[in-house]
Amino acid sequence: MLEDDPDQAEIAGLWLKSAGCRVSSYAEGASFLRALKRDSFDLYLLDWVLPDQSGIDVLRRLRGEFGDQTPAIVATVKDEEASVVRALESGADDYIVKPLRRDELVARVNAVMRRVAGMAIEQKILNADPYELDLQARTVSLHGEAIDLTNREFTLAAYLFSHADKVLSRSHILEAIWGIDNHGISTRTVDTHMSRLRKKLALGDANGWKLTSIYQHGYRLESSD
Repeated sequence: MLEDDPDQAEIAGLWLKSAGCRVSSYAEGASFLRALKRDSFDLYLLDWVLPDQSGIDVLRRLRGEFGDQTPAIVATVKDEEASVVRALESGADDYIVKPLRRDELVARVNAVMRRVAGMAIEQKILNADPYELDLQARTVSLHGEAIDLTNREFTLAAYLFSHADKVLSRSHILEAIWGIDNHGISTRTVDTHMSRLRKKLALGDANGWKLTSIYQHGYRLESSD
């Protein structure tokens, strides 16, 4: 959440946490953008007016410079149609007018996340030439040849290709692949699975995709073309 008013950030954070969300809050666009180099999030709630740059400017940088398509909701006191259109055209998935109301905020967050989940379900084949992942059959092939992966390895591979070019922290990968209740799992488990997956998928320049380890942070799967 990007919100410079500490009181609003606190109350909105409490509402979202009570609805089952995990919330990280930032007061400035610069600190928020720096955090994205360390952490990954499922949704952004961006205030329009900030002390260092507007939430719209932050959103445009996310969509353009960062190539980040994480769902985003813009929050502001601006309720005129032109402002709503500007936010949506800048890449927002939804728009909410302040003052925030608990039930509306939670409902909008849930609605955006449902839409994202629905799109993921509809996409049965994930093409990342020369790789093809069948999300329904849970199979992966390289140049048309099937690769034998365990169920966990396939889940991890699908997650990486679905988040290509995005830095994913080890803690975020643990939560996404192993579940938030598995607090006893060491981050070394992530490293072990990544090493095994890199070898099985033959990730590297020869096949157009490379899996890069980001020092003291996590991993990024990116096209090497």
